Amino acid sequence: MKIKEVTNYLEKLAPLQYAEDFDNVGLLVGSYDSEISGVLVTLDTLEETVDEAIEKNCNLIVSFHPIIFGGLKKLNGNNYVERVVLKAIKNDIAIYATHTALDNSNNGVSAKMCEVLGLSNNKILIPKKGIIKKLTTYVPTENAITLREALFNAGAGNIGNYDNCSFNIEGNGTYRGNENSNPVIGKKGVLHTEKETQISIIFESKNENAILKALHENHPYEEVAYEIVETENIHQNIGMGMIGELPTEMEEKDFLLFLKQAMKTDCVRHSSFIDKKIKKVAVLGGSGSFAISNAKKAGADAYVSADFKYHEFFKAENSILLADIGHYESEQFTKNLLVDYLTKKFTNFAIILSEKSTNPIYYI
Repeated sequence: MKIKEVTNYLEKLAPLQYAEDFDNVGLLVGSYDSEISGVLVTLDTLEETVDEAIEKNCNLIVSFHPIIFGGLKKLNGNNYVERVVLKAIKNDIAIYATHTALDNSNNGVSAKMCEVLGLSNNKILIPKKGIIKKLTTYVPTENAITLREALFNAGAGNIGNYDNCSFNIEGNGTYRGNENSNPVIGKKGVLHTEKETQISIIFESKNENAILKALHENHPYEEVAYEIVETENIHQNIGMGMIGELPTEMEEKDFLLFLKQAMKTDCVRHSSFIDKKIKKVAVLGGSGSFAISNAKKAGADAYVSADFKYHEFFKAENSILLADIGHYESEQFTKNLLVDYLTKKFTNFAIILSEKSTNPIYYI
């Protein structure tokens, strides 16, 4: 089995199109065509992680954080990033990163936090824009049903709880082929008018290749006229963070103590108590200060994330309890999520949870 089969399966959970523009996700080191011997799943890829992969005969490291984030201009081993990449290449070990693609997944980092905290009725905190595109094409009316069905089967036409969604307009299309044309309908060099149906249909960007394939395979014309535009529509099931509800409301101090125990952290930094019981909780793995206003707007009683700066705690403004549990601590269960996901699919080689803690922060 090749590495490509594993990464294809990972991209069903966390399509690379879900990643933020600034991010670097996917296969960072190695070849998709390499035969796989085993998979080591980790939060970060360090030199000791590569050593662990060598020891356990794993030639693919699936990492949450990308070891290569900015551009590498040289590989001299002068810093830990260069040393990791050099060691991986030398030992034929591939490195794959999911990062914000998994952050934005409906079953990703924030969903795992909700699971650990026992939250229910979970919804995306910041639905993502730029994921929904629209295809418009023109087809002879007699072929419209066949083409629509093919596009639906390829993943187009899904809106929230509805599928097979499209908009159709009847009209007349005109064209004239030159001497090199081979028109299916009409004759070359002769202006032709055809009763056509304009089909407009939305789709998730991850399905674009499959939808274009279906379009060209099921459209009768030699030259297929179509356009694709990116919409500003949000996708309610894709995006950063989640908000859900505790089984029962808790006093603020009790909630923080529960949070400390459930998230296995040695330190919880929090804003001042506001004499409000905690029921509705927003979460976001990693650096989440940018979403404080979103948590407040969503009506959260508490917001759990990491990397809040001093002045950002003032943003609580006596309306929400802010809890910073640490970057590593907020994302630590992501490894378990990925191992569970891969193990259900692949049983003919080892899927191993890294035993190494890559948390660079210690508490005294």
